[in-house]
Amino acid sequence: MTQTALDLEGDGGVTTFSVAELADAINGTLRRRFDDGIWVRGEIQGWNERGPHAYFRLVEVGDDGAKAVLNVQFFANHRNRLRSMLLQHQLHLADGLKVRIFGQLDFFAPSGQLGLKMSGIDARFTLGELALERDEVVRRLTVAGLLQRNRELPLSPAPLRVGVVTSRDSAAWADFQHEIERSGLAFRLRLIDVRVQGDTAVAEVSAAIRTLGRHDDLDVVVVVRGGGSRTELATFDHETIALAIAHSRLPVLTGLGHEIDRSVADEAAHLSLKTPTACAAALVERVTAFRHLTEAAWSSIEHVAERALTAARSEVAELTAAIHHRVVAAVDRSEDRIVQRSQRVSLGAARVVDRADMRLRQAVAAVGRVPQQLTTGDRHLDTLTERLRLLDPSTTMARGWSITRSNDGRIVRDITQIAVGDQLFTTLANGTARSRVEEVTP
Repeated sequence: MTQTALDLEGDGGVTTFSVAELADAINGTLRRRFDDGIWVRGEIQGWNERGPHAYFRLVEVGDDGAKAVLNVQFFANHRNRLRSMLLQHQLHLADGLKVRIFGQLDFFAPSGQLGLKMSGIDARFTLGELALERDEVVRRLTVAGLLQRNRELPLSPAPLRVGVVTSRDSAAWADFQHEIERSGLAFRLRLIDVRVQGDTAVAEVSAAIRTLGRHDDLDVVVVVRGGGSRTELATFDHETIALAIAHSRLPVLTGLGHEIDRSVADEAAHLSLKTPTACAAALVERVTAFRHLTEAAWSSIEHVAERALTAARSEVAELTAAIHHRVVAAVDRSEDRIVQRSQRVSLGAARVVDRADMRLRQAVAAVGRVPQQLTTGDRHLDTLTERLRLLDPSTTMARGWSITRSNDGRIVRDITQIAVGDQLFTTLANGTARSRVEEVTP
């Protein structure tokens, strides 16, 4: 209902509108000015779904930091109509996505806000923006020399100790784990559970890569997710994740579910695979190849050892035959020498026995002359015995003589050898007496 404007005194003839009339006037003007609709570009912020409808702000930040904001309503009828096109281009509308959208401007009187009723989107614009951002990140990493850094790290020939960055509840983790377990090899998996899409995904994935990259008990780090739209996978185009991979001390493998494009994380990784299953299969294949190589090496060692043993046995057999021949020959020569020496010993022994017999007969004759010599010797021995008896001190002492010794055992022969108070020991024929000197008279 329109109320006739009042021409109040002093208003200069300017029409006065009610709020509703002004809202209608604004919308009428917008429809006349933008009758065919309008294209607007900006970044999605505050994405919010209420039932089948979605609401968000389209934001642009100028070079001077000034922000311009336009409220957007994306109603269910237009969402359903655009769904197949978004799926075809693998686009998922979410915060942070740069878009070029089409719609009708509308001033919503109940809230007093100007908004855009979205009815279309330029998918090529968004994909182009994503590609430009991706190319810029790749350029910066290349200039800094970081894009090839992780690829230059040596990958263990048997990477059995694996750190995994993914969502624990995702199909990616289930597929990766199943492929590893199916191999029957002795893999050890260490999982860090992270979000792989959404506002916190970049920070969580980067932190997990940095954490696992510092472990000395791991051989490789694997980053996997189960695919998704281009905008969801754009998480792995973020420079922060690429830097975490580049600075990792361990090789990083990626299996991000891409079917067409490679992410920046793929470019920075040591090796990139299409899917988590392919990533696990690559690890299994590498370990299996190492096992086959090891088994082949052992087979070669065994073959070489057998040939060496065979050659050694032949050499030992030849040496044994030669030694046997030489021993037999030496024994034969020894027997000949023994026979010859036995003959010489027999002849020599006979001569020795003859000489000994002659010496024995001479000795027997000499012994026959001994009795006369013994008689003379006995008489001389008796004489010496008598002289010795006469010279024996005990004999002398038996005639009244004695021997006096000082306290230290010396024989006292002179009066000057003793002094008053000295102890003396006197040996007689039948005993010893101890005395003390009371007086010394020269």
